[in-house]
Amino acid sequence: MKKKSLLTLFIQILLIVLIVSCKSAPPPAPTEVPKQEESSQPSGPSQASIDALNRAKVSADEARKRAIDFESPDYFPSDWEDAESKLASAGKMPISTEEQVRQVTVSYNACTDTYNALFKKTIPLYAQAREDEIISARDELIATGLTGTFPEYLQEADDLALLALSQYEAEDYYFARDNAFKALYKYEAFTFAAGVYLVRQEIIDRDFIIYDQDNFYKAEDVALLTLDEFEAENYEDAEDYALEAQLRYNLALKNGWIGYATSRRVSATNEREQALFLKANIAVRDLYREADGFYSQAETAMKAEQYENAAIRYIESEARFIVAIKEAEEKRQLAEYAIRNAEDKIEESDDTARQADTIIEGGSR
Repeated sequence: MKKKSLLTLFIQILLIVLIVSCKSAPPPAPTEVPKQEESSQPSGPSQASIDALNRAKVSADEARKRAIDFESPDYFPSDWEDAESKLASAGKMPISTEEQVRQVTVSYNACTDTYNALFKKTIPLYAQAREDEIISARDELIATGLTGTFPEYLQEADDLALLALSQYEAEDYYFARDNAFKALYKYEAFTFAAGVYLVRQEIIDRDFIIYDQDNFYKAEDVALLTLDEFEAENYEDAEDYALEAQLRYNLALKNGWIGYATSRRVSATNEREQALFLKANIAVRDLYREADGFYSQAETAMKAEQYENAAIRYIESEARFIVAIKEAEEKRQLAEYAIRNAEDKIEESDDTARQADTIIEGGSR
């Protein structure tokens, strides 16, 4: 009896313990399934892998930028499209696992290699293009004929060009590029300045200042400002002043040619009228026609606003009209002499006839 009671009490205690244990602990099935699923999933990428991926991406971006800076897309457009496609694909790849991150890192490194290979193919072509531009600009500057007068400007640009070449050979490509552009800018700037200087000199040499003093002297003032700004390396301001000076000198030269052509037209017209008065168009027809042909060409050029050409043609016609006038006068003088000589001979003949008549009449008596 006592044993039975003890057994019953023991069973009841066990039941109470089991019930309490079941309420405080999760059910067996739910706790075991997540553990199994978690253990079956691959672990996430390590920080070292993520850092390597980021470095690979930065390297690809830098290689891409360098290729763009040296115009690879222009030299190899199809290769560039392929490289861009690979980079875009790498950016879309998943990076949830260690293996995925590794694969994307490999892809970015491959993109870096592709961009670097493109750059290596591009750089000789890019450098050759800059060299061709520099040589062309240098030749244009020399063609102005002013490098002997102002050798220091040519030397200054040459020094920069040589520096760019040495930097290219040392593979300092960005420095080489920048100095090549500076050298090119100097050659072009000096050529521009030489052109302005030559226009100015032509105005002075031809005495054209009188035709447009306003533009000429304003151009002189602006040219001095250009020089000041250029020496101060304020290139944008210098360029603005230089363009204004160029415009004013060109206007002064154009107005000079207009004024000069107009004055030559007056002279040629006066000679033409004198030639017609002396009937040179009849007396020396070929000479007159030649002179009048140049005059017609000058008139046509004047209407077309080709003032320099017009002035030259007027000068040609004026000179020929003068020759025609001279020859026409000589012919007129010869004709007058012949007429007077003939008249003298007629008078002599008449005197002789009268003398003969006198003799005859005297003899008949």
